[in-house]
Amino acid sequence: MSSVRSSSLGFPRIGEQREWKKNLEAYWNQKISKEEYGTKQKALRLANVQKQKDAGLDLIPVGDFTHYDHVLDTAVAFGLVPDRFSYDGGEVDLDTYFAIARGNDNAVAAEMTKWFDTNYHYIVPELNSREPELVHNRWLTLIEEAKKELHIVGKPVLLGPVTFVKLSKQYGNRSFVDHVRSLLPLYTTVLNELADAGVEWIQVDEPILVGDVSEEEWSIIEEAYDWFAKSAPNAKILLQTYFEGIDSLDRATKLAVAGLGLDFVYSNNLEQLKGNGFPKDKTLAAGLIDGRNIWRTDLTETHSIVEEILTVVSKEQLIVQPSCSLLHVPVTLKHEQKLASDLKAALSFAEEKLTELDHVKSVVNKQQGPERLQAGKEAIEALNQSASRTNKEVREALERSKKEDSKRKVPADKRMELQQEVFKFPSLPTTTIGSFPQSPEVRKTRLQWRRGEISNEAYETFINAEIKRWIDIQEEIDLDVLVHGEFERTDMVEFFGEKLGGFEFTSNGWVQSYGSRCVKPPIIFGDVYFQEAMTVKETLYAQSLTEKPVKGMLTGPVTIYNWSFPRTDLKPGDVVNQIALALEKEVLALESAGITVIQVDEPALREGLPLKRRNWTDYLNQSVVAFQLSVKTVQPQTQIHTHMCYSDFQDIIQAIDGLDADVISIEMSRSHGELITAFEDYTYSKGIGLGVYDIHSPRVPTEEEMETSINRALQVLDQRIFWVNPDCGLKTRKEPETVEALKAMVKAAKNKRKELVVK
Repeated sequence: MSSVRSSSLGFPRIGEQREWKKNLEAYWNQKISKEEYGTKQKALRLANVQKQKDAGLDLIPVGDFTHYDHVLDTAVAFGLVPDRFSYDGGEVDLDTYFAIARGNDNAVAAEMTKWFDTNYHYIVPELNSREPELVHNRWLTLIEEAKKELHIVGKPVLLGPVTFVKLSKQYGNRSFVDHVRSLLPLYTTVLNELADAGVEWIQVDEPILVGDVSEEEWSIIEEAYDWFAKSAPNAKILLQTYFEGIDSLDRATKLAVAGLGLDFVYSNNLEQLKGNGFPKDKTLAAGLIDGRNIWRTDLTETHSIVEEILTVVSKEQLIVQPSCSLLHVPVTLKHEQKLASDLKAALSFAEEKLTELDHVKSVVNKQQGPERLQAGKEAIEALNQSASRTNKEVREALERSKKEDSKRKVPADKRMELQQEVFKFPSLPTTTIGSFPQSPEVRKTRLQWRRGEISNEAYETFINAEIKRWIDIQEEIDLDVLVHGEFERTDMVEFFGEKLGGFEFTSNGWVQSYGSRCVKPPIIFGDVYFQEAMTVKETLYAQSLTEKPVKGMLTGPVTIYNWSFPRTDLKPGDVVNQIALALEKEVLALESAGITVIQVDEPALREGLPLKRRNWTDYLNQSVVAFQLSVKTVQPQTQIHTHMCYSDFQDIIQAIDGLDADVISIEMSRSHGELITAFEDYTYSKGIGLGVYDIHSPRVPTEEEMETSINRALQVLDQRIFWVNPDCGLKTRKEPETVEALKAMVKAAKNKRKELVVK
């Protein structure tokens, strides 16, 4: 009798206790050898494969594990190393690999940006005059490893050629299509070698198909997979998509592949499937368990969806799986001992999602009865009925906000005049984005305090000493606007979530953000509300130590939402606005305490853009309103800053302007100044800082390099509005390199001021 099978698209790399991160950082800090590093990572990699086998998966992903980033893995497998790194061909060594991601003394790192609309960052490949060549079939190596060590023939996971090129920077005269064509013979070799190794299915990810796909892109996708069908006839390709639906699903089903993977959680794919049908000679891999959020699945509803799918395809055609790679959720719930029982019962992490998947498969295959599916639905219903999700005061405030104007009362140009009268900033004022290096001593002391090993008084004394030390450092460097350094904060979202009502935190719910950087996203489980002042004490103490203005530092409502695991029983806009209204009270608390430069960061605003452009307007309008709600009632003399991280801003410059922040800082260095083109056709009149050096690399740029960045920006921006700052917060950097870089930055700004005065 035919039966449905199960699979997964990928598993978290980091390990239950972030072993992956610890191994990486130990190697980078020369605490372990390359050999020991390799041994440790191999053990973790194999453990991940075995876990998925033990969870009952029929098809186990292999090749999703990485030393840093899967997009970078693809680039170096094909010898696509940027020209500025010393590379003479052959397999790319580990240190060169890490240098591309992190930079070194001789070359800046490759650009980093967000993976579609997630909070994962990938390293942007650079396609130039170098001809790609297959220098290492890493997927074959990993398949052979799992086969030898675990006797498991896995499902290799490759990033497809069209998505890979689309996500890359393309230089020179070669067109997008030509870049794809140059890779096809190399992919063919990979596919043939994998087929010869005995793998049944090869997962080739083409998530680019769920966005706005041009005719040129469709044509090269069709050409590429026709090529593979002819040149690698024994390779059984599962073309995988996720994060959204495919607009032209009927066209996708005609591609020359053996199977098609579709997301049935974040899409209208089910309606299209029922309307268009599905080829009888192809396999459908249906994404049914949410791979992006941590809520338990209502498996009764999932089972109903499967039954609808089975009206179109047969059981033997169907594979059930998560909606996307489980990279985006924590590893396991088993270490979570402190969560309230009703909340924990409604949660599901990577391991639990595989269990949910196995339940669905078992019920569909009649191996278990439908009662096996009830628990998730009951847990979700119990949470929905709890007092945490029915806060009358919060709901009423939200409804009132919908009837009021969210904008500040005094226009930006008038505010700029009033603020300059108060602050008297020099030309090209200098500042930082907010955080300073969190040394091992800072992290250790904070952990001791959290564990109750030191008193509140001892912890506060320690934090104040760090604040004072860094205020003194900033005074010596001669920055114009200072910050308190955020030493009391583990994470820019977690810190606020811990102090706002409606949030909860895991003990070990880590996910990878970029490289070894892991974050522990808050869970927005209830109505969000302000409880008490969150940042006033530390900011006010810092301000008492200096005559220069100290910025109050807050994380904005859109970023808090996008970097959390949000509840799904309310509209996203309502949840974001609840956060905004709570933050407004904190902004006013800072202002009342005499802090009149306040930064409300929105680094995640652009990353939340819907993958289909037709949905952008609603999202951007909502984001602008939320930001405005958080600052609308401050006095015109209070200067509101915001910050945004790596992204292409050209398409949303009007929304950025619409935030109506007095000063905005944006990354520029890793994009090699290309961001300034956004301002060539758009006149921006508010304060703006385009980051003049990359903080994600340990490399310290020279004074001359920063002057070049300043000059580039001043080609399109009025000197009266331009601020000089790093790209982002300095939390992850070490103290000596931070101080050295900031000294060079201030000198570069002062040098340019002198030129401006002379002119």
